[in-house]
Amino acid sequence: MVFSSITFLVYFIPIFLLLYFIVDKKFKNILLLVGSIIFYSWGAPKFIFVILLTTFLDFHLVRWMDSLQKPTHRKLLLTLSVSINLGLLFYFKYCNFFIGNANKVLQVAGIGNVPLLDVVMPIGISFYTFETITYVVDVYRRVHKPLKNFWDYQLYIILFPKLIAGPIIRYHELADQITERPDKVDDKLQGFYRFVIGLAKKVIIANFLGEQAQHLFEWDYDKLDAVGAWMGALCFAFQIYFDFSGYSDMAIGIGRMLGFRFPENFHNPYTATSITDFWRRWHITLGNWMKNYLYIPLGGNKARLPVFVYINLCIVFLISGFWHGAMWSFIIWGAYHGIFLVLERIFLLKVYSKIGRIPSMIITFTIVVIGWTMFKIESVSLGWKYLKAMFSFKITGQFHWDTEFYFYFFVAVFFSFFTTFKLGQKIQDSIYVNAYSNTKHVIVTCLSIILMTICISFVAANGFNPFIYFRF
Repeated sequence: MVFSSITFLVYFIPIFLLLYFIVDKKFKNILLLVGSIIFYSWGAPKFIFVILLTTFLDFHLVRWMDSLQKPTHRKLLLTLSVSINLGLLFYFKYCNFFIGNANKVLQVAGIGNVPLLDVVMPIGISFYTFETITYVVDVYRRVHKPLKNFWDYQLYIILFPKLIAGPIIRYHELADQITERPDKVDDKLQGFYRFVIGLAKKVIIANFLGEQAQHLFEWDYDKLDAVGAWMGALCFAFQIYFDFSGYSDMAIGIGRMLGFRFPENFHNPYTATSITDFWRRWHITLGNWMKNYLYIPLGGNKARLPVFVYINLCIVFLISGFWHGAMWSFIIWGAYHGIFLVLERIFLLKVYSKIGRIPSMIITFTIVVIGWTMFKIESVSLGWKYLKAMFSFKITGQFHWDTEFYFYFFVAVFFSFFTTFKLGQKIQDSIYVNAYSNTKHVIVTCLSIILMTICISFVAANGFNPFIYFRF
């Protein structure tokens, strides 16, 4: 079940919220846990048992670890818990990748193939694996005490607003909210507004441009001219941004309606003035996870020599690319961003500071768009062909777009870059940050209801409704 489906919008979320708002406080977590299990089981009934089993083991291992005093014993249980979770992730997501690549080596050596495993990847396994790891590591570091109740821990892992695609919430950021959180009308209303904004980003902008991108990426790349190739790359860049940031907005909005405060996951990433700045703005919770649980343990910026800092950055982004998918195209995409981060530390940041904000933003956006082609195209050889088409400078006039396309494209550009100007930033702050008066609540509620009705009509009328990050 996805947030942008008719099942969720018309049946699941209205019924769930109605029950949640009327039940007594002491039953809210029980209802939320049951709702989360139903939500996940709807699309992956078999894999709910995998989550229940691993969370049961983790809960007891972590409580046992926390009760120990000897560092070696604590570290042993930490290693065991992390190994179990990464082992499951490896089996479901990466096992066939390594078997497939090993088979290529065996073929060269004239040895028979190893059969691929009949494995179906559980939805959202990468996201909940990261959250189980942050739980055990935060307790190991004594950042926060473990939860006393197993069902509270189960709720932390399986909480449906963020279960499938994040935000990735570190344990200490959510632990206290599991047991105690506010129940305010203002939160319910502002959460609803945020949900509707995210829904509109997804079903109105992302879905339309996604269809255009899909058409262009299915073209014969040998016959694709530069205009079509760049337009396809731009459409996908806007699709993935409005698709994923829209889903994050919906997750944050639902969480807010339930009394939770989830961390922000996007902050106008296409206005970034460097790749370093881009990763402070794009999928922020993944970046924070990688920084705190991988980059800093590797030595981070405190390495004795700059070259080791560069190596740490490349390792982190290779792993980040591999986290997105078991394909060489994702690894290359991660390496691509890692190389630019290293180059910025060596000299590019100095160049950007001299040429000014707008030129730096244009260069950064171009680098990101080029990178998205590697993310979109699973085949490395086909990806290379597409890149050659982008830089062929061949214009054949083979593509023509109608007024509707240009309208949606303009809307995507406008909402991607409007915070570049002070007025745009003020408008965004008035929606997300500033307090709401009673009059403002009435106006925004009416507008949100109208917008949500439009969004539901879009979903009902359009069969194209994928969600890119579901496969991760």
